[in-house]
Amino acid sequence: MSEQLIGSDKHRMIIGLGKTGVACARYFAARNQLFSVADSREVPPGLTVFQKEFPEVQVSTGPFSSDLLTRMNELIVSPGVSLKEPAIAAAIANGAETMGDIELFCRDVNAAVIAITGSNGKSTVTTLVGLMAEAAGINVAVGGNIGVPVLDLLNNGEKALYVLELSSFQLETTVSLRAQVAVMLNLSSDHMDRYRTIAEYHQAKQVIYRGCHSAVFNRDDALSHPLLPDKVPRTPFTLQEPDLGQYGLRHEQGQVWIAYGVKCLMPVNDIRIRGRHNHANALAALAIGHEAGFPLPVMLKVLETFSGLPHRCQWVAEKRGVNWFNDSKATNTGAAIASIEGLGAEIDGSLVLIAGGDGKGTEFTELQVPVARYVKALIAIGVDGPRLAECLEACTTIYSAETMAEAVALAGRVATAGDAVLLAPSCASFDMFQNFEARGEVFTHCVETGDG
Repeated sequence: MSEQLIGSDKHRMIIGLGKTGVACARYFAARNQLFSVADSREVPPGLTVFQKEFPEVQVSTGPFSSDLLTRMNELIVSPGVSLKEPAIAAAIANGAETMGDIELFCRDVNAAVIAITGSNGKSTVTTLVGLMAEAAGINVAVGGNIGVPVLDLLNNGEKALYVLELSSFQLETTVSLRAQVAVMLNLSSDHMDRYRTIAEYHQAKQVIYRGCHSAVFNRDDALSHPLLPDKVPRTPFTLQEPDLGQYGLRHEQGQVWIAYGVKCLMPVNDIRIRGRHNHANALAALAIGHEAGFPLPVMLKVLETFSGLPHRCQWVAEKRGVNWFNDSKATNTGAAIASIEGLGAEIDGSLVLIAGGDGKGTEFTELQVPVARYVKALIAIGVDGPRLAECLEACTTIYSAETMAEAVALAGRVATAGDAVLLAPSCASFDMFQNFEARGEVFTHCVETGDG
């Protein structure tokens, strides 16, 4: 299969052979649209399988070639590849159109889309909203940055509604979203190895609101507020007492309630997912469902039954009065802070925190206040463990460990009854593990099989 498109003199290239790139290839092949592929790795994982499926497709591997990419008219860029790559930037300067799988999806579907982004909590909120839609009898599909690539969602016929988790990387190459409901849950320092400033990261996230029919945002986080005309309908959520037309928390009858305005809806103790950060996730899902027109009783029932996602503040075990929690998905400081504060406020004792890994260029100073308040000991791991320990040495007792097994064993000796051991790394996993899931699985295995 050559690069040239049928009936035109254009050339299209997919950049990146991960899950998204393969989904793009299948999308074009199913529509008899020609393409070529490039990947910066010499031997990308799955290359042999890809070549068997697409034997006529030209695949270029190794460092991107400016000469090759500047001959392209269309670049379909996978989210893991920066548009600032010199060869890609040269192609853009030469007039190439760039897009990603989300843009292709948006151009193809006519159904309503709920679009969810944020530094933290977006997978939980996306899953909750999908379950609420399903419980409301809506023909819904969930995907994007969670689970199934969006283009693969089209293989089972068009749905009435798509609920999409979107990363800033995906939003960078998207112009046609126009979601029925768009939400930015929060914004904290992340991906500073890709963005020069937090303002640049914020600009990428704000794309989610472009052309939306209604918006949901976090009243407690000014950076999540939509930069939209006042005429666009919107529903805020907050962990404080809500004003009219807002979802929040109210203190009534000796307990804390999920509330809409002045109306108490359900006690937070009836929500299965634990921690204050998960209260925010529940409130966000309710606000999204409200804008989408989901029945309130159905949404509340889902909150009573949803037990959470793996590796996201997931309870693992209780040993000798110590509870162990796996929040391996806390790959940035904002997520780690939410986890520390959410659990720290709920337990009788203190936290023993296992953290570290690849910090992606992020500073850890934002962790100082919550660590000083809730954490009795930090066990630092990974390549940026020493830098994390240095930043927090005045806030808590510091230990270090070379392996996860060593960290778990050490945490078991430090923690006492009433404490909780929390894996909330505040870092990516790639220095020690294949991904955050593998990191969480190793942690869980060590807890379940060790002395704890």
